[in-house]
Amino acid sequence: MSSLDTLARKGKTPVVARFFLRMFRIRPVVGRRVWRQASCCLVAGLVTLFLQPSPENASAGDSSRVVSIGGSVTEVVYALGAGDRLIAVDSTSLHPPEARDHPDVGYMRRLSAESILALKPTLLLAVEDAGPASVLDQLRAAGMSLVIVPDVPSNEGVLQKVDVVAKALDLEAEGRMVSDRLREELALLGDDLSKVGGKPSVLFLLSVGRGAPLAAGRDTSAASIIGLAGGRNAIDAFDGYKPLTPEAMVGTEPDYILVTERTRDLLGGEQALLTRPEIAAMPAGRERRVITMDGLLLLGFGPRTPQAIRDLAAGLHPDWPASSVSD
Repeated sequence: MSSLDTLARKGKTPVVARFFLRMFRIRPVVGRRVWRQASCCLVAGLVTLFLQPSPENASAGDSSRVVSIGGSVTEVVYALGAGDRLIAVDSTSLHPPEARDHPDVGYMRRLSAESILALKPTLLLAVEDAGPASVLDQLRAAGMSLVIVPDVPSNEGVLQKVDVVAKALDLEAEGRMVSDRLREELALLGDDLSKVGGKPSVLFLLSVGRGAPLAAGRDTSAASIIGLAGGRNAIDAFDGYKPLTPEAMVGTEPDYILVTERTRDLLGGEQALLTRPEIAAMPAGRERRVITMDGLLLLGFGPRTPQAIRDLAAGLHPDWPASSVSD
């Protein structure tokens, strides 16, 4: 039981409570004992509010023991030269290979507060949409320093991700160096690809298990990377990822089919993908115009985004001189 609870049970209003109540000019409208108990609860909440750091903007005081949640966040940590601070990662943290040597705290959207707290981290870096939210609330309540890293699928989103992680790790000078390099590479790629004639349509398929794969619509990481690589997303009728009927899939008439390595494997390999009736009915399927890429590289929007743009653009534009932009 907290000291505020104890004082409330004794019918006493602590000094700190009287200070806050006078500061906010709060007056009782109930009985004295009820008021004293309520004032203690009120002050406990106010103290928590004032002392709780803003995770999105916080600069970590101690970032010596870091848990990283989100594959692109982990990549940024390594790009900043801070991989030695990591004590654990989530299951999406697959690059660089040494990231897999750390303990795995599970999938980024199915975290457990107990398994993370048991590692005694001093900082948790969590990509936006990590969760569940109740677990993040438990970690905050336990006093953990938590920084939420925005995950915007764009060139500016990549730079923002680097800046937020660099600030949290107190490596802002290193962050500026990484951001400057990425900004230059992305600008050169944009200039190069602006000269390519035509924008081939691309159907991105994502398999999340058994059943029909999902197609990427507007406002997805897939649509963003396709656009950056000089392509055009074949789906413009809906947002997010949704299943398509075989007829609707054939009707998209894409120039290329894009899948991740995981989707290809879940669907039984490239040959099995090409022999699916709805795929085989498309010109892209008949002509075997299928591009397969590593999922984290393609959709992560981390420090390897220039490489993802180059690799995808090389597949969409066979005559494009991708070698004109240095790695």
